[in-house]
Amino acid sequence: VQLQASGGGLVQVGGSLRLSCAASGRTFSRYGMGWFRQAPGKEREFVAGISWTTSSTYYVDSVKGRFTISRDNAKNTVYLQMNSLKPEDTAIYYCAAASVITANAHNYNYWGQGTLVTVSS
Repeated sequence: VQLQASGGGLVQVGGSLRLSCAASGRTFSRYGMGWFRQAPGKEREFVAGISWTTSSTYYVDSVKGRFTISRDNAKNTVYLQMNSLKPEDTAIYYCAAASVITANAHNYNYWGQGTLVTVSS
């Protein structure tokens, strides 16, 4: 599976962005998908995940109620809708694929190249 993340950019506090992650490969629908982020000087952090059946979603506490992860298996794409953005959301966002969704980045087999999100105050 090859992943291509897009949709990042510069946004003001309280604004919204939608990230997309396009996947190639016929087995996309069999993978759980996750979004991670890494801010300068910090470790990579799990943000959200969605199971391959789309029946289960997971979020880090800091984004609950503001971010929504979804996927469209027909389009081989996973999305991260980000609302009410805060300066602390500033980071490079990565999408990743794994057999089982966890918050541990080491469990993910495939990674996209990352897309930069900058939230200005």
